[in-house]
Amino acid sequence: MTLSRRLTAEALGTAILLAVVVGSGIMAERLSGGNVAIALLANTIATGAGLVALILMFGTISGAHFNPAVTLSEAWQRNVPAAEVLPYIAVQVLGAFAGVAAAHGMFGEPLFFASEHVRTGPAQWWSEFVATFGLIGVIIGCSRSRPALTPFAVAAYITAAYWFTSSTSFANPAVTLARAASNTFAGIRPVDAPGFILAQLAGMGAATALFCWLYPAPPADATVGGTVAPGDFANSLEKH
Repeated sequence: MTLSRRLTAEALGTAILLAVVVGSGIMAERLSGGNVAIALLANTIATGAGLVALILMFGTISGAHFNPAVTLSEAWQRNVPAAEVLPYIAVQVLGAFAGVAAAHGMFGEPLFFASEHVRTGPAQWWSEFVATFGLIGVIIGCSRSRPALTPFAVAAYITAAYWFTSSTSFANPAVTLARAASNTFAGIRPVDAPGFILAQLAGMGAATALFCWLYPAPPADATVGGTVAPGDFANSLEKH
């Protein structure tokens, strides 16, 4: 795939992901009658289902990162050329804001408005470290052992992490920045976003180092039955 196609896939996939996250959050809040647990459950199910569909849709084009932390991890593993890291991250961030605007438009909200949802403190930062650590671990572990199941494993992990982390598992710097522009159920105050992003990057680094040791990458030219042996999710999909 050409770089332009891969970047378009990353932008579009991230935009749809944010439309799912923010849009389902708005719908859930409006229909739940003030029951936050029900609203979170609805938001969780929609996000997990949407994530499976999006990874399956765009995985063979761009690797379906939709997340600067994933892109940085893939670059660390030399699965993404260094020259493509910044373009990937740029379109992910732009796509994320476009997705927020799309969700707001569907529900009659202003396209962008700063969130007032407080999400800060050591417990929330630790939650984002753990959420991102687990996400990167799932991606590396599954893509190097059973790549065909990676989309489902990633979505299952994010669905679970909505509930076992106090932060509801953003685990994505682009998502964090864009959700700061949404004063809805899914929002985060702009002032709280840097703490989340730093924790996410720390989790990404720790997970990449550990899981690359636990799951050594096969040789670059290793093949099984004429196809690439299980390696990173993006590469295995793109080379099949």
